[in-house]
Amino acid sequence: MAQVSEEREDRVEATGEEPAAAPGTPGPADAGIPAAPEFPGTGPAAETPGVPVTPGTGSAAETPVVPETSGAASVPSGTGEASRLSAAGTAAAETPVGTPAPEAKKGSKAGRNLPAAIGVGLLLGAAIIVSLLTVRFLFIGIIAIAIAVGTFEFAGVLRRVADTRVAMIPVLVGGQTMIWLAWPFGREGALTAFVLTVLACLLWRLPGGAKGYLRDISSSVFAAAYLPLFGAFAAMLVPPSDGVGRVLTFLIGVVASDTGGYIAGVLGGKHPMAPTISPKKTWEGFGGSLVGGVVAGALTLSLLLDGHVWQGVLFGVAIVLTATLGDLVESLIKRDLGVKDMGTLLPGHGGIMDRLDSLLPSAVVSWLLLSAFVPLG
Repeated sequence: MAQVSEEREDRVEATGEEPAAAPGTPGPADAGIPAAPEFPGTGPAAETPGVPVTPGTGSAAETPVVPETSGAASVPSGTGEASRLSAAGTAAAETPVGTPAPEAKKGSKAGRNLPAAIGVGLLLGAAIIVSLLTVRFLFIGIIAIAIAVGTFEFAGVLRRVADTRVAMIPVLVGGQTMIWLAWPFGREGALTAFVLTVLACLLWRLPGGAKGYLRDISSSVFAAAYLPLFGAFAAMLVPPSDGVGRVLTFLIGVVASDTGGYIAGVLGGKHPMAPTISPKKTWEGFGGSLVGGVVAGALTLSLLLDGHVWQGVLFGVAIVLTATLGDLVESLIKRDLGVKDMGTLLPGHGGIMDRLDSLLPSAVVSWLLLSAFVPLG
């Protein structure tokens, strides 16, 4: 009997099939061994006498015959593939064959809410023009407010994202001092206020200890220079008798550069200018900025300030370069901080700081060139 059993086991191992029981030999059920369940379309489950069969193992689990259904694969629950094939079949049944995958929703090529951006831009422009055509020194107040809000935005982003503490009181107070001293005392007043602001920042941060001291002081000095000191040069355009013409020449040049670049970039921008800094800025857009800035500079400097056309052309090129530099610098700052906008105050634009990016460095160059091209009156 033992010899028969050994031969039977050898045959099972060699062929993987269960031979028919010899007459008079008790089957698995008679021997007290539970029979493996049979699946539809299969023969008896292969088993080794004396070893219980676990559902999902053995020959039956290795070669199940799966009937085809209308889209879902039906696999016995005892197999390890049941859950995966069931989920895949359900997804296939829900998606008709040949249905293309939905395309990702494309964003606006303009990259902003254009109607809101135009509306906000018109309101800001109207406020500036009214101030210049009524009491031109009101424009200095607009500069002061914009610089204060921009400082709050910049300091807030640094605190939230980089855990950097700008010395707010010295920078705010010193910044306003720079702008308002630039009115009667010019660049001497602005630079003196800037130096005193830096000293105040160094002192203000002392009680905070050594940890992060250099980081916080560096950010505070950068904020004081980039925002109020640069803004003070815009304020210095106002006091001369032809101050309205100087301010308009500066603003129209920057706006023409931004608008020309925006239109050319949206319509034909294909070659990125600085893809790792500002992917949407293209060489075609830069060409549009040059056209807009040069035309605006030639017209405004000759018509509003009685300058020469060639001076206006040089002025326009310089404004385009500094405005583009300002855009790239702020884009790099925001990319470094991992933010899209500095604020949300202006719909379609972001924050005040997002609108000052091209204006601030251009204000410095405008004051320098206009002082050289057009004698102060």
